[in-house]
Amino acid sequence: MGERSIVVIMIYRWIKKLVVYSVKAGLTQAEDIDYTINRLLELFQLEDYQDPEGEDIAVQAARLSEEELSLEDILASLLDYAQEKGYLEDSIVYRDLFDTRIMGLLTPRPSEVAARFKKEYAKSPKEATDFYYKFSQVTDYIRSYRIKKDMKWVTRTEYGDIDITINLSKPEKDPRAIAAAKQAKQSGYPKCLLCKENVGYAGRVDHPARQNHRVIPVTIHGQDWGFQYSPYVYYNEHCIVFNNEHVPMRIERATFRKLLDFVALFPHYFVGSNADLPIVGGSILSHDHFQGGNYEFAMARAAIEYEFKIPGFEDVQAGIVAWPMSVLRICSQDDERLVELADHILLKWRGYSDEAAGIYAETNREPHNTITPIARKRQGVYELDLVLRNNLTTEEHPLGVFHPHAGLHHIKKENIGLIEVMGLAVLPARLKDEMELLSQYLLEGKDPRSNELLEKHADWVEEFLPNHPGLSADNVNEVLQEEIGKVFLQVLTHAGVYKRTPEGQEAFRRFIQRL
Repeated sequence: MGERSIVVIMIYRWIKKLVVYSVKAGLTQAEDIDYTINRLLELFQLEDYQDPEGEDIAVQAARLSEEELSLEDILASLLDYAQEKGYLEDSIVYRDLFDTRIMGLLTPRPSEVAARFKKEYAKSPKEATDFYYKFSQVTDYIRSYRIKKDMKWVTRTEYGDIDITINLSKPEKDPRAIAAAKQAKQSGYPKCLLCKENVGYAGRVDHPARQNHRVIPVTIHGQDWGFQYSPYVYYNEHCIVFNNEHVPMRIERATFRKLLDFVALFPHYFVGSNADLPIVGGSILSHDHFQGGNYEFAMARAAIEYEFKIPGFEDVQAGIVAWPMSVLRICSQDDERLVELADHILLKWRGYSDEAAGIYAETNREPHNTITPIARKRQGVYELDLVLRNNLTTEEHPLGVFHPHAGLHHIKKENIGLIEVMGLAVLPARLKDEMELLSQYLLEGKDPRSNELLEKHADWVEEFLPNHPGLSADNVNEVLQEEIGKVFLQVLTHAGVYKRTPEGQEAFRRFIQRL
């Protein structure tokens, strides 16, 4: 048998295995098997097909386990074939574009997915989200095999257990893809990564492919929105809810109504919004959207440490949450009363200044005060957590007064958005290699300042090292994780507009008295 014949048999084998996977995952029905094979043959520029084994695909799908049908391995083999044939470059960007194109051939049409979701929702909201979350994984929209690479641990603090993750699932672009993106014709379609026009989009070097992406239509506050999962899943069932119109983020009365409408539809989920100002907002301020999921963060578990009544809203429970940031929690079975009170607090905060506390509502006509709101429903009671935010900058703190200060940038420099506010640190991938190298330096007694990659951590090491006289190869990783968790706690404290001191809490209560 010639080399060419062996290669052809192998591509037939991997095509068949992908179709077997698709049948097993419920993406391809028995009536669609031949159709699916032909679509794949067309993609791989093959004119015929021979079954390499002789076993019926449906029978094989029933016989093999999910573990025996590794999608990562199947796609990698198909991509290697395409690369050998010369119609795919050896680059993570181009490989991601191509394997998404492959999976797009297996993914049902948007209307079919929406209809199935609606059918499951008639049983229960949870059955609907269970179906959709699994669907988003088996279609490879959520690349589960990459998510597993993320480093995750829990740090115990006085505020509860906070989650730490080093994000390793987002692929870094290689230099060739970056160069190609610069030379490519600039496109304004889709307008951003959240727009509904991403569904089925082929992508390009500067925009991910989305042929396997499906969005569930939802109606909140009488508007058409979309519901999807994040492809990077920072926590369980991490979802994104976005306006069908490309309109900018804005925290206003309608925001609270939309959040509460969503948790009414999906009471097992929380949902929250990033703030609507730079520095304290998210990475995409140009498109109105929320993030939610089936997860309980440390902030949600935190208790109310100081209760108070607000005139005109005595029927609504209100209090300060025991959390490093400045959080008001309001609770009621009447969701409309929560909307009214949240709007009242927002308007008061927008215009509030307290020079003694370093809080200025605006400078040079630039507004600084806003809110990061989070909604949930527990045992029939609606809750809104309102996190007070301020994006003032000064010469001393050009990235923000209420932002991680320069001494913490070696661990976390990025914006403190919704996810961090709730108690999950999403840390940069660079820390994995840096911490591995730092652990070697600590065990060998080397000075981190002698290494260009590690010198930024030197002051931090000098501060915590005396607290760990028994440092060894057995506990060095645990020590570093513990200390990173402590840094993140400082990050949250810096982001709080009112400090966790008697003076800071007194200033916090001054604002409450204005309500």
